[in-house]
Amino acid sequence: MSLKPITGKLISRRRLLGGGLTTVSALAAAPIFSSGAWAQTDQDQPILVSVELSGGNDGLNTVVPYGDDAYYRHRPNIGIKPAEVHKLDDHFGLNPGLLGFERLWNTDDLAIIHGCGYEQPSYSHFTSMAYWHTAAPNRGDEFGWLGRLADALDGAEGTDVLINIASSQSLAVKSRLHTPVVFDNPDRFQRRTFDGQWPLMQRVDEAAGNPSRAFLNDVARSALTASARIRDAWGSYRTPVDYGLNGMDLPKVAACIEARLPTRIYHVSYRNNAFDTHVQQVNLHRRILAYTADAINGFIRDLERIGQAHRVLVLVYSEFGRRVPENANLGTDHGSANVMFLAGKPVIPGHYGKPPSLTYLVDGDNLKHTVDFRQVYTTVIDRWMQPGASSTVLKGNFQPIDALG
Repeated sequence: MSLKPITGKLISRRRLLGGGLTTVSALAAAPIFSSGAWAQTDQDQPILVSVELSGGNDGLNTVVPYGDDAYYRHRPNIGIKPAEVHKLDDHFGLNPGLLGFERLWNTDDLAIIHGCGYEQPSYSHFTSMAYWHTAAPNRGDEFGWLGRLADALDGAEGTDVLINIASSQSLAVKSRLHTPVVFDNPDRFQRRTFDGQWPLMQRVDEAAGNPSRAFLNDVARSALTASARIRDAWGSYRTPVDYGLNGMDLPKVAACIEARLPTRIYHVSYRNNAFDTHVQQVNLHRRILAYTADAINGFIRDLERIGQAHRVLVLVYSEFGRRVPENANLGTDHGSANVMFLAGKPVIPGHYGKPPSLTYLVDGDNLKHTVDFRQVYTTVIDRWMQPGASSTVLKGNFQPIDALG
């Protein structure tokens, strides 16, 4: 049986439509695209945008259980006071920085999943993020879950479906069959080379040759095509939509979608472990939550502007939550269970999962997870991207939630 919404949020709509190339040397890259892969497409295929809040977001001060006295006993100084909370119901409210998420909630474009985590959690940023990236807690995997999803998509053969906007490739998009397109600044997206070699990198030697030469020709052709397409998409992109002070690379995603690139999976991140709030958390956390929520709300409004909002689901996650009690530095330390979000027109809005107890804590004042995060991944895979593929992608069976039609 699927998990049900836990509050009285009205469900008014939504059972809708059916459902890197990195800047490295040519010798380090594999062929990226088959011929014609970057042609514009009119296919109405679903798109997933994965948003990572790096550093370990404090879920309790994000979706605030202001109706639970235990929350304030654990956090007498940094707990968000009831008068400041943007109330969703008689128990939960949003951090006052989350005006963008409040707008999404009010337009039925936000689902909140409580208590997400896994057994025997790691409190290391690197290790826990690897578990989330690979969907393989306490063991890891050679490939990322988004990379394995790309490998499982129907009709993806010969067409790269992954874009990772970052300064370096995330493990989440590492794939057996597809090489992700990885870029940071679209205007400067090109292969690295020495100045004297640059003219040679701008042409493809089509002369017949051995397999090694054919491989290098494919790399050169793919690199030129991909980088040109990305730069053209970004150069043509204009929007009146306000993404706030930090767009989190989401305008670049919108540019690619508007240009009708065939990419099905995007991964972006709030960078530099910004959510690692050990010291003086309250003001910093509120500010970066505001940047995040404004960017995601702006992105969905921008998709509406270009007529693509029905195609796009946004998944928001972090590698772990924070410990329940505040620390002596008026911050919070590495924790376990956390909230996840699904945003966009495909969602069935509301609360999902069982909120962890604030009185029954485990493993050093931590929340006991109530939802395996792979249940959310299963929901995204089976009910949005590729029905029936979750057991293969996740290498196991996990109960979905009812946040998507």
